[in-house]
Amino acid sequence: MPSPNSDTTGDGGIHIRNVSHRYGKGDNEVTALGPVNLDVDPGAFLVLVGASGCGKSTLLRLIAGFEAPSEGQVQVSGSAPSPGVSAGVVFQQPRLFPWRTVGGNIDLALKYAKVPRERRAQRRDELLDRVGLESTADRKIWEISGGQQQRVAIARALAAETPTFLLDEPFAALDALTRERLQEDVRQVSAESGRTTVFVTHSADEAAFLGSRIVVLTRRPGQVALDLPVNLPRTGVDPDDLRQSAEYTELRAEVGRAVKAAAA
Repeated sequence: MPSPNSDTTGDGGIHIRNVSHRYGKGDNEVTALGPVNLDVDPGAFLVLVGASGCGKSTLLRLIAGFEAPSEGQVQVSGSAPSPGVSAGVVFQQPRLFPWRTVGGNIDLALKYAKVPRERRAQRRDELLDRVGLESTADRKIWEISGGQQQRVAIARALAAETPTFLLDEPFAALDALTRERLQEDVRQVSAESGRTTVFVTHSADEAAFLGSRIVVLTRRPGQVALDLPVNLPRTGVDPDDLRQSAEYTELRAEVGRAVKAAAA
């Protein structure tokens, strides 16, 4: 883990200091998270992994600015996070507008991102091409598969030139083959864009494949049980070769053991 003096104030750097978060009041109050301290360098791909209910999605929402911590401080690029400004976010469900076309969903995101009207068509096509959906701009949402819908959600989140990209178990509802393909796409997009990425999952396999750094959280209230840098190559390697490598197998096993221990 970087030291507290690490430079996390640049574009996409994330600084989390003494953060705890509680839900409810009085006898119904539950501490979901904390205390947590993390510094995430710009351009890193951080995977938050742990059992259900450990607070990983809560931490993601705090980074996104959807909620404020009960205690402590969260900063993204040197400032308190602002919803829709600090980061693009992808959820478990695509949450697309069904009355708009694929391209229309992207166009709306570009409008909110204040991309000039004359540049939107080109930018929309670039985004769809990046996620493997070229020539689909005129398709209706219900005409494309669940995996393709999640690709649209990823493209929409990339529409704004935010330095940070947040994904909350985006592939949980997809079949195994589609999930693997989208993992490969997100890994590539992250490497190409240079954005700081935070990805939430409960899967040790997914964490090992995606992360340049893996943080395992304990059961509620979630705290850091393991903070592990990953030395697997980020580019220039075939995904199947990577998944079959001894280094990947060892990493996946280590993360799996840590998740089970942290949930005990």
